[in-house]
Amino acid sequence: RGAADKLFINTAGVGVIRSGVSISAQNLKPGDTVIVNGYLGDHGAAITIARGDLALATEVKSDTQPLNGLVDTILDVCPEVRAMRDATRGGVATVLNEFAMSSEVGIRLFESSLPVREEVQGVCEILGLDPLYFANEGKLVTVVPGEKAETVLAAMKSHPAGIDAAIVGEVIASPPGILLLQTTFGTERIVDMLVGDQLPRIC
Repeated sequence: RGAADKLFINTAGVGVIRSGVSISAQNLKPGDTVIVNGYLGDHGAAITIARGDLALATEVKSDTQPLNGLVDTILDVCPEVRAMRDATRGGVATVLNEFAMSSEVGIRLFESSLPVREEVQGVCEILGLDPLYFANEGKLVTVVPGEKAETVLAAMKSHPAGIDAAIVGEVIASPPGILLLQTTFGTERIVDMLVGDQLPRIC
């Protein structure tokens, strides 16, 4: 008793693979553009506050939402999407590190373009954490050909799950397998794969 004897919920998803669409972490090419569909780190911050670990008056809501409709919207205007993934455990940084390593390219993020709420940034500063590693439950990262970026961005913003979408980075030839962050000070730093967990497992 007391070990795996409580309620378990199993789910299964059924979908259709579109012909002519190849979405893979190995597809990235220099000149591609990185887009996210909204504010980052809301879920991780919301769970942290809800646990009572921090005596904060602020309220952050989880970003939990379905993304299938947004994915359809993106593919309707850009079947040439290179890669796409939800940024759950490990956050955006983990997804993009995996993309960079799989495609043997570099990726540069622009700190000034990252959509992070002040409340989430505040939680991160108090705990010494990075919102790029915070879990999300309703965010996806998509990489598209550079010439399609504005078209995809406009389509995402037209969908309820992508109203706050933003272009946050670009794919570069080198250094291969490395994720860089161009800071607001104009310098660059490497954003490594997350070692361990920033927070206890939340889902």
